[in-house]
Amino acid sequence: MKIKVIGAGYVGIANALLLHDSHDVTLVDIDFDKIEAILNKQILFNDELVSEELKQCDLKIIHTSEAHYQMDDLVILCTPTDYDETNHGFNSESVETSIKLIVSSGFKGWIMIKSTIPVGFTESMKEKYDYSKIFFSPEFLREGHALYDNLYPSRMIFGEKEEHIGFIAQIYQAAAHIECPVLYMDSTHAESIKLFSNTYLALRIAFFNELDSYAEMKDLKSNILIQGIGLDPRIGNYYNNPSFGYGGYCLPKDSKQLLSHYDSIPQNIISAVVYANQTRKLFILEHLLSHAHQRIGIYRLSMKKKSDNFRNSAIVDILDLARHHHLDIIIYEPQIETDTFMHYPVIKKLSQFKEESEWIVANRWDDEIKDVREKVFTRDCFENDL
Repeated sequence: MKIKVIGAGYVGIANALLLHDSHDVTLVDIDFDKIEAILNKQILFNDELVSEELKQCDLKIIHTSEAHYQMDDLVILCTPTDYDETNHGFNSESVETSIKLIVSSGFKGWIMIKSTIPVGFTESMKEKYDYSKIFFSPEFLREGHALYDNLYPSRMIFGEKEEHIGFIAQIYQAAAHIECPVLYMDSTHAESIKLFSNTYLALRIAFFNELDSYAEMKDLKSNILIQGIGLDPRIGNYYNNPSFGYGGYCLPKDSKQLLSHYDSIPQNIISAVVYANQTRKLFILEHLLSHAHQRIGIYRLSMKKKSDNFRNSAIVDILDLARHHHLDIIIYEPQIETDTFMHYPVIKKLSQFKEESEWIVANRWDDEIKDVREKVFTRDCFENDL
């Protein structure tokens, strides 16, 4: 099968690497930096399995302007859909632009959307461009584990009838290393499942963060509460390690998008999930303000341990809130090459950072700061990843 994957982010690369062994796969992107990096066997994000696989294969990648689709059987869209705070919804322009280009090229195959999109988007594209062979198939991938989660999926969902795209499901099943449930449905149901799934995960994080806020104010130990609660098999012991707030590329935007779909539909929980995250950040900000007389060191900006992503991370939002309070803040983040970040000084040497910081704030614990544990503030109960 001849396949093109559009979008060289972690979702696109994970799909391309998953399928390239058995099919003629070409990865397409508009960003020359991403293309050059992949041609040099490098990626611009942290994922060990992706890095290893990329070094062992000759993954084809080209610029969007060089892509032709007439001979392809399948095009997989993995372009970004950031949340637009002004319009209160996903910016799906990159997905629609790709669909328009592919359909106008004379393409006759299937277009599978992997980008997270608003509910009803797929049907609107089929109608607008008079092309019925478009469907949505949600991804359930973690940043840093994208290829692994594709190889060992919890489930596969395809927004089209089995008799139409069963062969596409079969190539994904063949590439995966385990048997998993496969569901076929219309794309509108599939789009909804994606948003509700991520909003539920955000709900769990928000719940345990609020538990932690309670425990701290009542002088209780969060880890004892969480361990006792998690032993109930109906609750379970996952996504329960307190943090400064849920962040990353998916959970904040997907929960906001789902809330926008409710419109006049009665609800309380969905909006609470969104607003609870801001409440948690303000709670952490109060801790920073209580140490206004000290030099505050921010240890790492990443969303979670072993991640290189601090896009939409809670600590970055907290730093933004803190700008108006004129706190003496320094940052240690090895990924930042500049001398400042958001106008805060960036300290390049960890030893210097430890010495200059009178109080250290760490969203996630790491053993490299254990020698200054007495001045570290973290809500990480288990000193591991979520």
